[in-house]
Amino acid sequence: MTGKEKLPQNVPNGMANRFNARESWRIFGIMAEFVEGTERLNPIRPAVSIFGSARTAPDHMYYILTERIARLLSDAGFSVISGGGPGIMEAANKGAYFGKSPSIGLNIQLPMEQGANPYQDISQTFQHFFARKFMFVKFASAYVVMPGGFGTLDELLEAMTLIQTKKSRKIPVILVHGPFWKGLLDWFRDRLIGEGMINPEDLDLVQVIDEPEEVVAAIFKHYETRGFLPLPEEHELMLNL
Repeated sequence: MTGKEKLPQNVPNGMANRFNARESWRIFGIMAEFVEGTERLNPIRPAVSIFGSARTAPDHMYYILTERIARLLSDAGFSVISGGGPGIMEAANKGAYFGKSPSIGLNIQLPMEQGANPYQDISQTFQHFFARKFMFVKFASAYVVMPGGFGTLDELLEAMTLIQTKKSRKIPVILVHGPFWKGLLDWFRDRLIGEGMINPEDLDLVQVIDEPEEVVAAIFKHYETRGFLPLPEEHELMLNL
């Protein structure tokens, strides 16, 4: 094919125009999610985002552990943000719901899996994953990461990347239940550090804690010489997240 030849048009012009118009209007829908989410979540800080598997049963130790952590955080004055669905997300919302501070669920519209749990003081539903992920980062004073699957790893690595590249302020990123995370952290050391993909100090972005009381203490320790809200320079950084 020469540079002057055109690719065949498989889509009728009318259909292509309608598709383009829908794409343009979709931008306004995305903007609306950012605006509405920001307005609803602005009053809830300080907050801690908790992540973990949607498939964890209520009688599982991870669920019970998450509920305990969330209750302690809520009673200590932290709003708790979760994905709003079942499993670990429900445990996080449930613990906060019966505590002293708000329980927030950032729900996502999925074709099969997600249904909003009933333990939410503030419930916000998103259609776009990236708008939802932005809210987790922007409004969190800390991340607590429970055992989970691809979605949990996505949130964890996104947070680590943003902090590593200084696109986001440094906040505590706490991995709960060391035996679950050991293999991943060993791989980070052996492969990512061993082959020069990251610096050794990049692993200091996360800490592994097993006890609920120690999770809360670690967050307070991080902020013991400053307030929980972003400093002026951090606020400017977050505006460009």
